[in-house]
Amino acid sequence: MREDGNGDGHRDETGVASSGVDRPAFLALERELTVLLRRARANQGEMAREVHPDLESAAYGLLVRLDECGSQRATELAAYIGVGKATMSRQLRALEDLGLVAREPDPADGRAWLVALTKEGHDRVSRVREARRARYAGRLADWDQREVAELARLLQRLNRGMER
Repeated sequence: MREDGNGDGHRDETGVASSGVDRPAFLALERELTVLLRRARANQGEMAREVHPDLESAAYGLLVRLDECGSQRATELAAYIGVGKATMSRQLRALEDLGLVAREPDPADGRAWLVALTKEGHDRVSRVREARRARYAGRLADWDQREVAELARLLQRLNRGMER
C-alpha cells in the first residue's frame, strides 16, 4: 500500500482510498455487531409478543423507554426512537388500543400531552424485562461479574458515540 494524496489514508492495490476502517479490529467489530443486532431484532420481536400478542416489534422500545423514564411527550419519544411524528402517533394509538399506554395532560403545558404506561403496561413490560435479565444471567453465568460490568460500560460508550 502507498500513502494517498491527503497523507491521511492509504490506497490499496486497486487504487481505492482507505482510511484504516478495513483493519482487522474494525472488520471483527462489524461482524460481531451485525450478529448482535440480528439477534437483538429477533429477540425484540419475541419480547414484544410476550408483552402482548398484537404488539409490533418496534413498539417494544417505546414501552421500555416509558418504563425507564416515566411520562414523556410524543415528540420526545419520536426523537429518542428516531421516527417521525406520524409514525409515533400511529404507534402510540396502537399501544393505547392495547391498553398499554395512556395520554394525560402535561401539567407544564396545558396544550401538550404526556404518554405514560398504564398499570397493565408497566406490569407486562416489567415481567418481560425481568425474564430477559434472567436469560442474560443464565447465558453469562460463566462470566465474572467484572466482565459483565465492563461489557455494559463499553456498550454504553459505544451507544453514546453512535449518538453523535
